[in-house]
Amino acid sequence: MVKGHDSGPELPRCPRALRRPGAALPWPPAPQPSGSGPHHLLTGDQRPSRAPVACGLSQEGFPSPIRPGFYRGLASYLGDRPLAHAKMGGLRGLSLGRALLGIMALRAGDQVAMNGLKEKVLTLDTMNPCVRRVEYAVRGPIVLRALELEQELRQGVKKPFTEVVRANIGDAQAMGQKPITFLRQVLALCVHPDLLNSPDFPEDAKRKAERILQACGGHSLGAYSVSSGIQLIREDVAEYIERRDGGIPSDPNNIYLSTGASDAIVTVLKLLVAGEGPTRTGVLIPIPQYPLYSAALAELNAVQVDYYLDEERTWALDVAELRRALCQARAHCRPRALCVINPGNPTGQVQARECIEAVIRFAFEERLFLMADEVYQDNVYAEGSQFHSFKKVLTEMGPPYATHQELASFHSVSKGYMGECGFRGGYVEVVNMDPAVQRQMQKLMSVRLCPPVPGQVLLSIVVSPPAPSDPSFVQFQAERQAVLAELAAKAKLTEQVFNESPGIRCNPVQGAMYSFPRVQLPPRAVQRAQELSLAPDMFFCMRLLEETGICVVPGSGFGQREGTYHFRMTILPPMEKLRPLLEKLSQFHAKFTREYS
Repeated sequence: MVKGHDSGPELPRCPRALRRPGAALPWPPAPQPSGSGPHHLLTGDQRPSRAPVACGLSQEGFPSPIRPGFYRGLASYLGDRPLAHAKMGGLRGLSLGRALLGIMALRAGDQVAMNGLKEKVLTLDTMNPCVRRVEYAVRGPIVLRALELEQELRQGVKKPFTEVVRANIGDAQAMGQKPITFLRQVLALCVHPDLLNSPDFPEDAKRKAERILQACGGHSLGAYSVSSGIQLIREDVAEYIERRDGGIPSDPNNIYLSTGASDAIVTVLKLLVAGEGPTRTGVLIPIPQYPLYSAALAELNAVQVDYYLDEERTWALDVAELRRALCQARAHCRPRALCVINPGNPTGQVQARECIEAVIRFAFEERLFLMADEVYQDNVYAEGSQFHSFKKVLTEMGPPYATHQELASFHSVSKGYMGECGFRGGYVEVVNMDPAVQRQMQKLMSVRLCPPVPGQVLLSIVVSPPAPSDPSFVQFQAERQAVLAELAAKAKLTEQVFNESPGIRCNPVQGAMYSFPRVQLPPRAVQRAQELSLAPDMFFCMRLLEETGICVVPGSGFGQREGTYHFRMTILPPMEKLRPLLEKLSQFHAKFTREYS
């Protein structure tokens, strides 16, 4: 428990406790005149929290950005007043009912303690404290509020917008991207083999489906696979890596299929984490970072070691900054791993080969395990930028790096041109890992039985697409190139529109699927956010959502240098929606700036 925070049982949240029925409220409300009393802090679905938490779960386990003690304050302020409204219908009645339930739960909990009755075995005080510390910005309170707004729109509640645009997450097909035909044809044939007799499917799709089914238990996708993934598909992945890296060998026995790249990343982190106190494992991660890393390290009770990317140099990775972070961390933990995200999420930079070589030398000299998150390797747009895999660069550097530096690299079917997020297919390739540790990794994976077999199938199709002689080749290539060309155009448009807007600065989106623009926020807006115990960019993003329906993620959820403010926005919306979205967002920033200037 953080010093100064009161304790007590968690209560059901009442996010709309005092909302006017049907009102379209700014979140939080504009500054109120002095003397307006405490009620102006409790309107419009405000959920104050301790700064600088922006999302997920706070250290004390309260859904961020809710501050511990908030409900006690609400109960104290309301007293018995909700009783008169508890039976009201509509949204207001539901909201006040929730407030009442929260207050009743508080009183009931106090009564149970007073009477000495049995309490629940699992409570916030007795649960795993590491889980309470987990935060995940991408699906945090901003997204929960977006879901509420969508529900209100469906119920006919009037808003200053007609739809919620979820620009918070890299979910291509949710944003309207069409699946690649060949991928879905082969998958459909594997899921329902009777379709192999249909004339509606091309012969190369049928051949690929038959080949995959032969490798499945009982020739069915419904059977478990071995824990490391279907051997045939691991061999397909190895051949793909060899083609990608210009003929550098890849051993399928060093490849493990996974439930998306995220599952493989967490598995490798589990192998690395050890020790207590000053010997606890430290892991260097980039700031800004993808919140999977901070969340996994919190859950595993490891030490997060931040190194900052250089925004002034297009989010460059600087070895001098790595050294600074490492030296400082060694005073209180034992750093054992270095994570690099290339192309970057949320920052969109693509690392030059010279930078990758410098990182490998640094990791070798400092005896750090390298983790290369390369899930956006197909998403490179900027002229002069090129993806270089860590495996390829490491091998071409020769001994002692190629023979001794430990590396795990990750890829997924969720990004790229595929966008097949929901099927959860991915892999990790390990290089120079101790064989005994690999056996432990295999054991750890076996506890979860196997990755989803449909996801494995999609991965197989992605890494072994139609050849030029196949009947599906022309359509496959056309669809793939169309997706990547549109993403490149949207990356350029995003940079252009934001940089034309006063108070917003956006680095080139060289790759991946996101922009991470920096926004200037007036001092009065920062002060108002602090009064509400909110990170300033969370305050900005919540107001943006309430007034425009645009859902983005505050930069504080990814990490940023003190005194700077950002948000992450995906570039995935269709072009006909993206330009109006960018313009509306820029206009809102101008209005917000005037309001608090």
